[in-house]
Amino acid sequence: MCGIAGFIDCGHRIDNNDLSSIIQSMNDKLLHRGPDTSGYWIDREIGLALGHRRLSIIDLSPEGNQPMKSSSGRYIIVFNGEIYNYQDLRKELEVLGHQFNGNSDTEIMLSSIEQWGIEKAIKSFTGMFAFALWDRAERILYLGRDRLGEKPLYYCIMGQTVMFASELKSLKCHPHFKPEIDKDVLALYFRHNYIPSPYSIYTGVYKLNPGSILSFKPESQAYFNSPQVYWSTKSIIDSDMNKWKNFTENELIDELENLLTKAVQGQMVADVPVGAFLSGGIDSTTIVAIMQAVSSRPVKTFSIGFHEDSYNEANHAKEIANYLSTDHTELYITHEDIIDVIPRIPRIYDEPFSDPSQLPTFLVAQLARKHVTVCLSGDGGDELFGGYSRYMTAQKIWGKVGWIPCNVRKVFRSALLAGSGLVYPSSCVPISNALRKISPSRIGTIAELLASENPEALYRGLISHIKRPNMMFVNKVQEPETVFSNPTTWIKEDSFLTKMMYFDLNTYLPDDILVKVDRACMANSLESRIPLLDRNVVEFACKLPVSLKVRDEQGKWILRQVLYKYVPERLVNRPKKGFGIPIGMWLKGPLREWAEYLLDNKRIAEDGLFDVDFLSKVWQEHKTGKDDWSRLLWVVLMYQAWSRAD
Repeated sequence: MCGIAGFIDCGHRIDNNDLSSIIQSMNDKLLHRGPDTSGYWIDREIGLALGHRRLSIIDLSPEGNQPMKSSSGRYIIVFNGEIYNYQDLRKELEVLGHQFNGNSDTEIMLSSIEQWGIEKAIKSFTGMFAFALWDRAERILYLGRDRLGEKPLYYCIMGQTVMFASELKSLKCHPHFKPEIDKDVLALYFRHNYIPSPYSIYTGVYKLNPGSILSFKPESQAYFNSPQVYWSTKSIIDSDMNKWKNFTENELIDELENLLTKAVQGQMVADVPVGAFLSGGIDSTTIVAIMQAVSSRPVKTFSIGFHEDSYNEANHAKEIANYLSTDHTELYITHEDIIDVIPRIPRIYDEPFSDPSQLPTFLVAQLARKHVTVCLSGDGGDELFGGYSRYMTAQKIWGKVGWIPCNVRKVFRSALLAGSGLVYPSSCVPISNALRKISPSRIGTIAELLASENPEALYRGLISHIKRPNMMFVNKVQEPETVFSNPTTWIKEDSFLTKMMYFDLNTYLPDDILVKVDRACMANSLESRIPLLDRNVVEFACKLPVSLKVRDEQGKWILRQVLYKYVPERLVNRPKKGFGIPIGMWLKGPLREWAEYLLDNKRIAEDGLFDVDFLSKVWQEHKTGKDDWSRLLWVVLMYQAWSRAD
């Protein structure tokens, strides 16, 4: 795991002597991602600089340092991530006559590209990666990102300068980088609590979409070519959804177990200590159970606990750790721990990001780093195997209201919004006394869902933290297009459940879950690995019948069957809590002073972005306990904290 950065000064406006100082500055901002070594490579004729910070995991010798040159000298690469099948590729390449100086996966990547070309090579990689590759012969810069988006990569063109980096903070070190907040993209943030790819908070700065390659030829002084998609969940799902129909359930359970075992074994390979996060849920327990089964010594496991019982899963994690005989470490955190972390969040994430579980994720990563350098995580199970309860909720709602004509449902929406006090129309349609007992925020959610034109729109509304982001702003904004608003990107499959998982695999997973894990771990110089996102596991899961994912309104059926081979059902069959914190309670208590400062009416008004009266009303209702606005408030507070960070 590392950090990469670089640029091409196409206009040759930077003095040759300054090329090295700029790339070193960009590198230095990524120290946390790679504290072990730093390197850069410069082509002064082109105005090209490539930088790398290394967290040494495989081949700790200098032979693994980057930037690295291919054996022929044609290619130069800077690479962040791990190629888990590099040893198999090495054997294949050796048969073809390739020789190697060290034992790093980076060297295998370069030889693969020399042998097969970049497109075929990248399709052969099993792993997580973001890289920049300079082809000295063709004078082309390639940027590539892994299939699911585990590793980040930002890029932009400012004037005649092309820039890229693992994190935005590195781009800010370049003298030609001129950040300007994109207010339309900000609306997406308020809807989702993260910024979906390919957008970033800054105008003209993009995230490379997962499963894509981007190329740029500096002599053209033109924009990047359109990203080339080399892998997508859409192509996997659309290709053959009947692949497993002739297999028995037991055969498919065994196949999933075999795939997971291979993935776990491959991701346990490292020249440094390896551990795992253990929440006590289905996903992390499955990964830890398989790790322990294939390990000759107790696996080091880590969990975070809360003193508030309704949020605490540490006791379950400890019970499972005891059953599996892992070397378990737990830490119970308090609001004081959270308060200490909050000032660091804007610098860690670089752009607004407001998933509250970012806080305990950072703390469990900090705990793990005291003992290991690599940690396996159970993320991805919900999106692949139908684990979120909202999937069942959405299907129930659409089953009850989908048959009603949309124009009729929109009348009901207007009535509900009017009665809730969320809007103030000239005429108010009366609502029942029963509805008056429901909180305004809850009524607002019901109203927006009622008016959904199709199941896809209903799901978008269900997962939106703010259903109508425009109501937040003084001046109207226009949300950019996402997968939710572009039907041409949707899968052909009719199953509503499959569609919801597809949406999450392409939005929530890469832009929330994986961002959260990557930044929290790398801020602590800890490498995270996610076996459930192994390409073979993902491709297997995408083609499974829905009946093997959700059964009797319970998700992850097939994954549970694998887990039950290792752990008794009684230890894991309980309601899912997620990895949250009691944010609503803490905002009214220990975090209140911090929130009051950021939500000060005068400060909000000076920014000129948000409706002061609306936010003031929401904050007062939350403080007094009239309504729970914690989800909306946290999105606002994280933006305010980010906008005021140094």
